[in-house]
Amino acid sequence: MNKKTESGLKIISFNRKASFNYFFEELIEAGIVLKGSEIKSIRNGKVNIGDAYAVEKKGEIVLINSHIGQYKQASYLSHNPTDDRKLLLKKREINKLLGKIHKDGLTIIPTKMYFKKGIAKIELAVAKGKKKYDKRITKKNRDWNREKARYIRKSS
Repeated sequence: MNKKTESGLKIISFNRKASFNYFFEELIEAGIVLKGSEIKSIRNGKVNIGDAYAVEKKGEIVLINSHIGQYKQASYLSHNPTDDRKLLLKKREINKLLGKIHKDGLTIIPTKMYFKKGIAKIELAVAKGKKKYDKRITKKNRDWNREKARYIRKSS
């Protein structure tokens, strides 16, 4: 899914389920601490952030349950695909995120992973989970917009 956008970002992985399952409060860009074989796999597009989330460990934000496939050419120096990965954020941003998590009961989920000027970045969303009826409303609005677009296309 390597796709270049107008702003020079090369999107590697996009979490489509996130917008359906959560309400986004705020979006934050963060760097990721990676090993050499991990960045090679990311460049090949072997990334899945669909089930990933971020938590606080020892005063740092860590990405959990993200899957970066193994790089075949990395012999014994290969990485574990489901390792926890440290996210690079400033102390002020970390404190702000932790306050929202503990105070409001929100969660941090990745929405997309991309290259920005050759450096792997991840976009995090501070999000609140949707209830089942919220998801039904979202689906209903999406279907209505699709039908409306079809009707307008046929009428013109």
